[in-house]
Amino acid sequence: MTGDIILNANAFPQPKRKKKRVTAGRVLFLIFAMTVLVTFAVLFLFPTVFTLADSFMSTTEITANYGKIFSGLGAAGNGGRVFIGEKVNLQLIPSKVSFSQYSTVLLKSPEYLLKFWNSVSYVLPIVLFQLIVAAGASYCFARVPTKFRSAVFFAYIILMLMPYQVTLVPNYLVIDKLDLLNTRWAIILPGVFSPFSVFILTKYMRRIPSSVVEAAKLDGAGEWQIFTRIFLPLCQSTLYSVAILVFLDYWNMVEQPLILLSDEELYPLSVFLSKINQGDTGVALAIAVIYMVPPVLLFLYSEDYLIDGISYSASVKG
Repeated sequence: MTGDIILNANAFPQPKRKKKRVTAGRVLFLIFAMTVLVTFAVLFLFPTVFTLADSFMSTTEITANYGKIFSGLGAAGNGGRVFIGEKVNLQLIPSKVSFSQYSTVLLKSPEYLLKFWNSVSYVLPIVLFQLIVAAGASYCFARVPTKFRSAVFFAYIILMLMPYQVTLVPNYLVIDKLDLLNTRWAIILPGVFSPFSVFILTKYMRRIPSSVVEAAKLDGAGEWQIFTRIFLPLCQSTLYSVAILVFLDYWNMVEQPLILLSDEELYPLSVFLSKINQGDTGVALAIAVIYMVPPVLLFLYSEDYLIDGISYSASVKG
């Protein structure tokens, strides 16, 4: 019986699918597009590959290959003009692998690690408390129907669109009045109350259907339970993506420490890198690799969360 059904089903003619014709013009376009994409990918990855590979070169080999460049930069920084007459030997594979630079950074000179931990001590509290403040503020913007909600949220958008240099002077004056200049709080407090996270989370929370909230209320859930058991789990991807973007932003900060801190012992590694480049080039390359490790690991671990959070591809749709 089953065989008859299959036989009868196969007896019906199947519609023929039209095959797409691959023209020569389409092939040339694909080849051109792939060539452009590969070229840009190589250009973007080259500085990272160059830094990673040459960080294992000895100081003698770096000087022999790129000595003209680094000496020229040093002289130019003193106000002179240097013209490089010899060709630079671009070498991505070291002739002899050397770990002396990493030994200097990790074991012999604790100053480098101190600046690294300064960066960690600034960025982690900013990311953690900014997410806490932004989650609460975003929930209020999404759930509390107040008269001035739209005006306040519009003010958040205006503050977010302004570059940091515009708000640097008001931040400096407020921190000066609070007597927090040249302290770690001068960096942490302005970062905690950044409007960027509030804007992203508010736009996402407004997409959560009201029917979900009404069903939770029928089950006896209060506002705190709705916030912790419904909104926060649904915003998990967005929270991850915001955390990654905030981490990258403040991990690479330069203006804030230079303006708000006068003690070089409190400088993060992002500011200290410019001074390292003036000394041993091999050590500068090694510390640059160490500096890149946390953002790269964070991105590789949370890439899916970042894409989902930015594209609003969560399971609940508005």
